[in-house]
Amino acid sequence: MTELRRKLAWLTIFAAAFGFVEAAVVVYIRRVSYPEGFRFPIEFLEPRLGIMEIAREAATIAMLLAAAALAARGFWGRFGAFALVFGVWDLVYYAGLKVVIGWPESWATWDVLFLIPGIWTGPIWSVAVVAGLLTVCGAWMMRRAEAAPAPRPRPWHWAAALAALTLLLTAFLWNHRLVLGGGVPTYFPWPIWLAGLGCGLAPFADLFLRPYGKIPISA
Repeated sequence: MTELRRKLAWLTIFAAAFGFVEAAVVVYIRRVSYPEGFRFPIEFLEPRLGIMEIAREAATIAMLLAAAALAARGFWGRFGAFALVFGVWDLVYYAGLKVVIGWPESWATWDVLFLIPGIWTGPIWSVAVVAGLLTVCGAWMMRRAEAAPAPRPRPWHWAAALAALTLLLTAFLWNHRLVLGGGVPTYFPWPIWLAGLGCGLAPFADLFLRPYGKIPISA
């Protein structure tokens, strides 16, 4: 367990440092591209910079995946490590922006969250809740992966996970066309978002919150 604590500590340090670096990069981007402050409707970056921003986001995910792959063993351990670093990275990113430039103004402030495969938007609370759950659930998955045989998901687990991904993507991409057309988002489909969280937490609870002896394990 001491080795696990060491891994969790270093993953958290890496993700927090990376989150602050991400915040610093966005501060620079906003200072140059949005000198009067970032707000909706969005003034889009020129095409070359827009492509660079999408590439930067893809590179960020690749770095988080690489850190997770190096820190844990087995599919579930690595999946948990990725969830952990993604959650911490995202939370520290917003904390860094708040400390440095005083943004966001509140939990209800809207933001552009991601650009792959479209424009993700939502109030800060919506992404903060997801990031917090990823952090806690990811750390727990790593712990169980180290201490017990790997669980074997049943078809309903995969179906629920796919439903969670679909629903959460639907919620965060809900205003894609509106924002792309120069509109200002005012509605976040929280019932869809909430259903996505429920679909994601159900298989997690069944696979990882059971006592060790009752976890369905792989052969």
